[in-house]
Amino acid sequence: MLNSKQRSKLKAMANKIESTYHIGKDGITDMIVKELLALLEARELVKITINRNSDLSAKDAMSEICNKTGSEPVLAIGSKVIIFKRSMKNPKIVLD
Repeated sequence: MLNSKQRSKLKAMANKIESTYHIGKDGITDMIVKELLALLEARELVKITINRNSDLSAKDAMSEICNKTGSEPVLAIGSKVIIFKRSMKNPKIVLD
């Protein structure tokens, strides 16, 4: 579980990256979960855009993604979702 200081650090890091994944009208499928797990292993911090044609809100999408991937929620605002999961093979982000 992330504390507020760690979450703040991750938010600041996420400001500098572009969205690496987009979720559309099909919602969160098994294939999307599989791809997000691979992205999380490679990058640890992932920014996702929820497209307008999706039936999911950012908070609903973040909750579902975190449950299915075992990642930590960082932020859900507007159409953006930021999640974090420490890499098992090659951790890069150091949280105090």
